[in-house]
Amino acid sequence: MSWFFIALIGPLFYAFTNHIDKYLLSKYFKEGGVGTLLIFSSLATALALPFLYFLSPDVFSIGLTNMALMFLVGVLYTGVLFFYLKALEDDEASVAIVFYQLVPVFAYVLGYFILGELLSQTELLAMAIIILGASIISFEMDTENGFVLRKKTITYMLIAALCWAAASVLFKFVALEENVWRTLFWEHLALTVIGIILLYGVKSYREHFVQAFTTNSKAILSLNVTSEVLYMLGNIALSYAYLLAPVALVLLADSFQPIFVLAIGIILTMFFPQIASEKIEAKHLWQKVFAVIITCIGTYLLLS
Repeated sequence: MSWFFIALIGPLFYAFTNHIDKYLLSKYFKEGGVGTLLIFSSLATALALPFLYFLSPDVFSIGLTNMALMFLVGVLYTGVLFFYLKALEDDEASVAIVFYQLVPVFAYVLGYFILGELLSQTELLAMAIIILGASIISFEMDTENGFVLRKKTITYMLIAALCWAAASVLFKFVALEENVWRTLFWEHLALTVIGIILLYGVKSYREHFVQAFTTNSKAILSLNVTSEVLYMLGNIALSYAYLLAPVALVLLADSFQPIFVLAIGIILTMFFPQIASEKIEAKHLWQKVFAVIITCIGTYLLLS
C-alpha cells in the first residue's frame, strides 16, 4: 500500500468526526461547547497511552529536547481543535473543513526550513490549484444571491491550519530520530496533560463540562468516544504516511477530507435531517462541489 492510500484513511475517519462534532455542538452544547469538547478530546487521548506503551516499552528513553517538542506539538494540536470548533459553531462542517486545504502551504514553508524538503514545479502547481479550490468556499451566498466573506470562519481556520502544519512538521522531525510509537506516546501524553490543565484551570470550561455530562452523559460519552477513536486511528495512519513522503504531500492527500465531509453531509441531510442539516440547495451545492472538483484536480496533478 502506497503512502497515499495510507494517508487517505485519515481524512475518511476525520470526516466522520467532523459531523459528530457539529452534531454535538448543535444538539447538546448550545453554550460552552468548545471548551467541553476541547477538554474531553484532550483527556480521551489517555485511552491510547497503554497501547502505545505496549508497542514501544522504551518510551521513556526519549531525549529531553524531543520530549519538549512533543509537548509543543500537543499545544499546537489543542490550538487546531480550539479554532476548528470555533469555526464549526458558526458554519457548516463541509465549509469549515475546506480551509484545511491551506495546511500544505504552511507545511511546505515549514518543511523547507526545518526538514529541508523540496517540491517539484508540478507539486507546487498542484498546491496552488488546491488553494484556489479552498478560496472559492471563502464566500457565502446570501438570500439575495450576493457574496459575503466568511471572515470569522476564515480567521479561525487559517490559525487552525497553521497550527496543524507546524505540529505535523515537528512530529516528523522528532519521529525520524525516535520512532513513530514513542513519538505518538508523548504527543498523546501532552494532550492529556493539557486536558487536565484546562479542566482545573479554566472555571467556565469545567462548569460546562460537568453540566454537559450530568444532563446527557450516555449520549455525549458514546458520541465522544466514537469520535476520539476514529480521530486517533486517523492520526496513526497519517503518522505512518509522514514517514513515507514529504509532509506537504501527505497533507495534500488529505484534500479528500472535504469530499468525504460533503458526501456524508448530503446523505445525512437527505435521509437523517435530525442529525445534520447541510445547505444542499442548488446555489450552495454547486459552490461546494466546484471547490471540491478543483481540489481533486490539484490532487490528480500531485499523483500523476
